[in-house]
Amino acid sequence: MAAKRKTVEPKNIKASSIDQKHGVSSAPDGLYDPANPGHRWDLPLQAPGRMQVDFEERVDFRRLHNYRLARTRNALAQSDLGAVLVFDQYNIRYISSTVIGEWARDKLTRWCLLTGNGEPWVWDFGSAARHHKIYAPWLPKNHCLAGNVGLRGAINPSVGLFEEAAKEIYDVLKAEGVADMPIGIDVCEPLFMFALQKLGLNVVDGQQVMLDAREIKSHDEITLLNMAAAMGDGVYQDIFEALKPGVRENEIVALATKRFYEMGSDCVEAVNAIAGERCSPHPHNFTDRLIRPGDQAYFDLIQTYMGYKTCYYRTFTVGSATPAQHDAYKKARGWMDGAISMLKPGVSTEKVAKAFPKCTEIGFETEMSAFGLNFCHGLGMGLHERPLISRLNSFKDPYELKVGMVFAVETFCPAKDGVSAARIEEEVVLTPNGAKIITLFPAQELPIANKY
Repeated sequence: MAAKRKTVEPKNIKASSIDQKHGVSSAPDGLYDPANPGHRWDLPLQAPGRMQVDFEERVDFRRLHNYRLARTRNALAQSDLGAVLVFDQYNIRYISSTVIGEWARDKLTRWCLLTGNGEPWVWDFGSAARHHKIYAPWLPKNHCLAGNVGLRGAINPSVGLFEEAAKEIYDVLKAEGVADMPIGIDVCEPLFMFALQKLGLNVVDGQQVMLDAREIKSHDEITLLNMAAAMGDGVYQDIFEALKPGVRENEIVALATKRFYEMGSDCVEAVNAIAGERCSPHPHNFTDRLIRPGDQAYFDLIQTYMGYKTCYYRTFTVGSATPAQHDAYKKARGWMDGAISMLKPGVSTEKVAKAFPKCTEIGFETEMSAFGLNFCHGLGMGLHERPLISRLNSFKDPYELKVGMVFAVETFCPAKDGVSAARIEEEVVLTPNGAKIITLFPAQELPIANKY
């Protein structure tokens, strides 16, 4: 008779044993490690609805908050900095999970401080600080302060706001024991940096620490990026149906912008719309040009959903397409597929850069003048994160690709007619098995809108 198998009870973990605020990647087995990206590569990449529901797990925002803060702490611990002071809106949101909308993007009047020993401090615009105290319980209430350094000179520096803010920061650094260590800053007004230096602080570049933190996306971040890409898929269907002679570039921009906001976009940062003789060289904008029969037209959808970006190009022709237009598209698609096939964990970025054409192949004299047309760039809260792969930089500074990176791959090819051009972009997630495309509007062949 077989021996009776002993039942093994699952191990219970007390909540008091889990340090969610100061987690590091070496957390003990069985404990929640906030720095663990929690990838689920055995399942399809998720693109759920926007609503929160009680019958399936979607995005866990508290887990997302904890992950981003833990990633920042780990990057800070691996540097020689005692603290990071950030004014970049993406870095502020990444560390503190606070945001007050697109209005703040160019004001440089909100900032966030994190030391290796403390919780995030946020200085925000007027009443926003009080709002955080009520609605952001993951931040200590006394760490949410009103701040103002003059709105880029609108308040004269002689008022002394820079010096007051610098003194507040210095007092925090001193209280948390890091005032004698370098402090890293991403971007700021020069007068703010000078005020910090007058107090004896060693101010250095902090942007690289933040990019180190942000390079590996968690399961929740990948889900949000995939949801943002799905919104772009839908907008391209609307564009495809609306693209006909007589419509103007700016009308397509209006259509796309309205549709994104209806879907729940935080911010439509830019929609490029380029058609006809404007296609080559690429002007990176839109006008009120009327679209005509036979035009080649391409678009870029740059928008944010819950803090996470899209960068999503597609090219169409209107009514019909010429051999020159088809040929340019095939070349652009070939470069795209060649680059994507190279994207695997452990591959060095210089090898991927070789898959892109030299500047002279697309009619430019230097790699600088051709930059941004055939390259890869990391995608997350920022439009340009790591990795950034191009012939301009990757041969000088090779970089190893890692599982969990998300980035956009872009190609451009001018047509032999001297007017048209093809522009394609795919967003990809780097899985253990290579790149998974998450931009799904068909792009293997040149789409012809409202074909005659």
